[in-house]
Amino acid sequence: MATLNELFAKIAAGRKPAPAGPVEYLIVGLGNPGPKYNGTRHNAGFMALDALAEKLGTRVEKLQFKALTGDAVIGGKRVLLLKPGTFMNLSGQAVQEAAAFHKVPMDRVLVLMDDVSLPVGALRIRKKGSAGGHNGLKNIIYLTGRDDFPRVKIGVGEKPHPDYDLADWVLGKFSPEDAKTLLALFGDVPAICELFVQGKLDEAMSKYNRSGPPKAKAAGPSAGGHEG
Repeated sequence: MATLNELFAKIAAGRKPAPAGPVEYLIVGLGNPGPKYNGTRHNAGFMALDALAEKLGTRVEKLQFKALTGDAVIGGKRVLLLKPGTFMNLSGQAVQEAAAFHKVPMDRVLVLMDDVSLPVGALRIRKKGSAGGHNGLKNIIYLTGRDDFPRVKIGVGEKPHPDYDLADWVLGKFSPEDAKTLLALFGDVPAICELFVQGKLDEAMSKYNRSGPPKAKAAGPSAGGHEG
């Protein structure tokens, strides 16, 4: 029978070492905090970040910078995974605080976000740009004074008709079929993030930008302002 020391040594051997050195990159998932928002269209960024964390063998659960954070190593670089704990329209508070604390320039901040102008499962990586009506992105740009940070836009589908209330649409939940499509999309997120930290965003755009759902591929699950 193994001794206690041997058991502890075995457990320790199975753990990944804590990331060392300064944080060099931020990867931010956008969404609204709280169980009632799990599985909603506006939380696609949270879901993508959770899938990434699961793939990396870490958890996004440490409370700091008005957010939940997790430490990870991607492509040999120390990366902070971040889920703002404010509502969507105040997402920039957490991003600005974390970037300032770790002295991470905005071109090393990658934002994962929902996009209602893209079909479910479509994906668009951009190096910079305007908020395009997205309140989370708008607040990040406002508080950091920068729009030259990369983002991964995750298609969640357009409103079913023009008169449909946008807030109701983005706060609605994915159908089981759409959720399955997104799980396949999330399988590409780790590779996109690795190319990002390697300075190969053009390659990521060429390889992963698409106007429709990806080929079937497995991935992990998820789960003072206002929600929109």
